[in-house]
Amino acid sequence: MKLFSYLKVSGNPEVAVLEAAGKNGAHYIAGGTNLIDLMKDDVMSPAHLIDVNDISCGDIEKLPGGGVKIGALVRNSDLANDPYIRQNYPVLSRALLSAASAQLRNMATVGGNLMQRTRCSYFYDVAGACNKRQPGSGCPAIEGYNRMHSILGASNKCIAAHPSDMCVALAALDAVIHTKGPSGERKIKMADFHKLPGSTPEIETMLAPAELITAVELPAVGFNKNWCYLKVRDRASYAFALVSAATCLEISGGKIKSARIALGGIAPKPWRSVEAEKLLIGKTPDEATFRAAAEAALKSAKGYEHNKFKIEMSKRTIVRALKVAAGGVA
Repeated sequence: MKLFSYLKVSGNPEVAVLEAAGKNGAHYIAGGTNLIDLMKDDVMSPAHLIDVNDISCGDIEKLPGGGVKIGALVRNSDLANDPYIRQNYPVLSRALLSAASAQLRNMATVGGNLMQRTRCSYFYDVAGACNKRQPGSGCPAIEGYNRMHSILGASNKCIAAHPSDMCVALAALDAVIHTKGPSGERKIKMADFHKLPGSTPEIETMLAPAELITAVELPAVGFNKNWCYLKVRDRASYAFALVSAATCLEISGGKIKSARIALGGIAPKPWRSVEAEKLLIGKTPDEATFRAAAEAALKSAKGYEHNKFKIEMSKRTIVRALKVAAGGVA
């Protein structure tokens, strides 16, 4: 770990933004469950750390017109176990409880989870090449061991997969990210927040320098009757997803009125399958319909030597998650 300066700020988010804007190479830190690991391994070496734990972004606020605004400093465990979230946005609660360990959830924050970086082993290996870590150096995962890597949305520069569970649920719920930066406040749709690698895999989000995530807003519709978060992994706890699926349905008169399908573990960002959702609208919620949606969701998938199995696994995961959602979850 390289030397860095440390500053703890308090008050409004503007205080943190002003401090970060005045320091080249500054990074915000809250729970530190990902950043500290990256610093220990010299994957990231920020010159300055701005501790934002004491700024005013730690509340869960019900909005007058419906919906909820979740402060960026709300801990994952607090959000997962909040009675209002569990009742109205259960797919988010289940996704959070599927992630990491209880100890990490007690420290990790909503804002930090949004900024979580890939667990690609080549990204963590500072002795080797990685376009995400060192642009232009190459992507050894393409020809190397790529079992955990992407089958959708990747490029010839990077095939790393996004690791978050929370972000998959947020994608399904049409979340909006609130930020504050040197140029003022912004609202960014969850679908736009994370960037695909393309030719610049080192640029992972829409955030500008010194821009701080302050909150996540969820719309009033939380799909609290017909939903499922299904995570397929190598072991039952403390493991990243091979494939995960957040499915939400609104069923009326025996037909699907609206649908959401978001996938994790198979793309460089939380993967929302709008094509599959459109195919479900107006259809009977049965296995044939769900299989057709799964085929549509994986139509452009490309497997590599060690992860081709993910294509069929993803289809089966979608079908199962939709069946559970259609059946209703207590």
